[in-house]
Amino acid sequence: MIELEAALERVLSTLPSPVSEQVPLSDSLDRIAAAPVAAPISLPCFDNSAMDGYALRSTDTGTATPENPVGLAKVGQVPAGAIFSGPALESGQCIRIFTGSPLPEGADAVIMQEDTRADGETILCLDTVKPWENVRLAGEDLKRGTELVASGDRLTAGRIAVMAAFGIPTLAVGRRPKVGLVATGDELREPGATLKPGEIYESNRRALAQFVVRAGGLPVEYPLVNDRLDATTSALRRAFDECDIVATSGGVSVGEHDHVKAAFEALGGSLDFWKVRIKPGKPFVFGRVREKLLLGLPGNPISALVTFLLLARPAILRFQGATETALERAPGVLTEDLRNHGDRRHFMRVHLDGSGQVRSAGMQASHALGALLDANALLDLPPNCALHAGDPVSVLRID
Repeated sequence: MIELEAALERVLSTLPSPVSEQVPLSDSLDRIAAAPVAAPISLPCFDNSAMDGYALRSTDTGTATPENPVGLAKVGQVPAGAIFSGPALESGQCIRIFTGSPLPEGADAVIMQEDTRADGETILCLDTVKPWENVRLAGEDLKRGTELVASGDRLTAGRIAVMAAFGIPTLAVGRRPKVGLVATGDELREPGATLKPGEIYESNRRALAQFVVRAGGLPVEYPLVNDRLDATTSALRRAFDECDIVATSGGVSVGEHDHVKAAFEALGGSLDFWKVRIKPGKPFVFGRVREKLLLGLPGNPISALVTFLLLARPAILRFQGATETALERAPGVLTEDLRNHGDRRHFMRVHLDGSGQVRSAGMQASHALGALLDANALLDLPPNCALHAGDPVSVLRID
């Protein structure tokens, strides 16, 4: 049995180098950048107005007040998307301008429309402005050559919005892995089937598929597999032929009906480890065949989910080239006492509310699905540990 960090290091160290592909910017949400992207131009591209108003020379406003306004001759206007084609602005003149319009030559400020009053073609300034007031300077936001994303960054909605502003049409991203989901067990039945005594509905593939998608992978759900060595071997052969990573659930413990390890070795696979010092999820199998990964999850649904989040999810992200593979941490404060009497770290399902309060999400047994109705985080309790109401904690967000 090995520690979680050692297990994760072994998994991540065996992944192949990511393969890149080009995708439209509109299809890049949550993909992983395969190459750095630099700003091709500056943003803004040119000096422009931050307000609807009048472009002028700031010195012309003098000591203008509502009682003693300063009059300037309006000599033109510049709508957004156009430029002023006349001569450079001279003292005593102003030009009607709109938000986003290029600043005319000769102007160094914009007075807000609300601080003016029109008298025919004369604009009365009711307040003073300072040099470059209400002006967005070229490059003040992002300069040409600035790195917008680094290789390995996740492409968030915000990053996509910035790159759209630079007119970037496509991006190089890491190829998404196909993740085969194989569930074994004679007692398992598909949703909608009529259950006989001793049978249960299989839920692991459907649950894990959602987390595969969230990690950027492409889930492939395979038919249920009977607890026979030949059936398990056949199912794994097909999955490895079609997928980059195969995640099984069930069949990885030490019972006579657990055939995943033997079937994997029959296909020429090499097992690295098969026990991790965590609860739930101790029987986790990791191995490789033809540079493809086997992630053998326990059959109990909570054990399968926890090991997937801690060991399989990082592998799916790293396959795409992600530099950050850990679950997001969030601070909180316990509202109740929680204890771990065992000798393994216990990843408890908890609920973190909007005010930072953390409580147990329900029954913590490895088969108990009810806590998932309320769980949005995991709390890592060290072995033989007791935490108390009011203690500050850090939780791993899962939703």
